[in-house]
Amino acid sequence: MWKEDVKPVLKEMRYSLHMIRQSPLTMIGIGIFLGIILVAIFAPYIAPYDPNEINPPALLQPPSQQHFFGTDEAGRDIFSRIVYGSRISLKAGFTITIIAMIVGSIIGIISAYVGGVLDSILMRIADIFLSFPWIVMAMAITAVLGRGITNTVIALSIVWWPIYARLIRSQALSIREMPYIEAIKALGASRLRRIFIHIFPNCMAPVLVQASLDVGGAIMWCAALSFIGLGAQPPAPEWGAMITIGSHYLRESWWYATFPGIMILVVVLGFNLLGDGLRDILDPNLRR
Repeated sequence: MWKEDVKPVLKEMRYSLHMIRQSPLTMIGIGIFLGIILVAIFAPYIAPYDPNEINPPALLQPPSQQHFFGTDEAGRDIFSRIVYGSRISLKAGFTITIIAMIVGSIIGIISAYVGGVLDSILMRIADIFLSFPWIVMAMAITAVLGRGITNTVIALSIVWWPIYARLIRSQALSIREMPYIEAIKALGASRLRRIFIHIFPNCMAPVLVQASLDVGGAIMWCAALSFIGLGAQPPAPEWGAMITIGSHYLRESWWYATFPGIMILVVVLGFNLLGDGLRDILDPNLRR
């Protein structure tokens, strides 16, 4: 009996792996994702120098064998700072996405299942957040809370949750009308059990796709807030903050701002490709 239950799962896994192998762009996205994760984990072993080590004789040196990506205005190795900066960017991106996903999913599914006045109130609140440009609202919240990467994460989490609330509400509204939900209700299942055991798990596929796309977006917006001075503060090796300072030396030291910018581009592209691949795997219409 156990083997019969496992066979469909194994079949789905094999088909998913087949779809991944058939998509070169998805493979590239997975490679970038795994690569940046490994860089962040093994940063002390990859970086040849301390990211905050000041070396006055090596001010603004171009890329060389000693300094792969050159040095900054304090003689610090840019390659080492980018490697350690991956920890800051990934931590911020995942934290923002997870908080927004949890808060938005809970609000969305409660709104869909309870309905009525509560649904209207929650969705109007979400509409208020969605009516403002994200970056403007995040800037305002960060300005109130104070500069720093922690406050940037809080600000972006606050403005990000309505996306998930809207997404999971639309999924839950269709699922709650399914015959099997009515059957479970007739069997005496409680409201909480119906919501969190039978409805919520079936809403997760599009949420996971959205989350994989949003990690890259969150990293980009964190860098944007750091670029304008509201996010990570020097000497933290955050990519957006490095671009800010490097822009002052762009003519004579092009490498300073260029390499952190390339890293942001590559990481965001990787997460977008990964999200597209997950969509192809989890979307039942595309699997037919």
